[in-house]
Amino acid sequence: MALLKRLARHDLPAIAFSLNGEPCTGRAGDTVLTAILTQSDRLRSSDFSREPRAGFCQMGACQDCWVLTADGRRIRACSTPLEEGMNLQTASEPRS
Repeated sequence: MALLKRLARHDLPAIAFSLNGEPCTGRAGDTVLTAILTQSDRLRSSDFSREPRAGFCQMGACQDCWVLTADGRRIRACSTPLEEGMNLQTASEPRS
């Protein structure tokens, strides 16, 4: 079940992306965080405790919303605009 429910902006163009290998759809103007949380109940699991995380500050000041792109780059989901065809990965290996 999605953590966020879209209440507005249903008429904006759809943007296709993939999340952990699954096809998903966001809307023009969405951040990566918004797009993910309208599809999922969490952004990712904590690197340390494996507890679910959904972002914290929502403005790019903390380190809680990092996700990976297909090429292995880490991006902040809360401040990165969703782009057509993004291939995003939220699962990560726990830190030792």
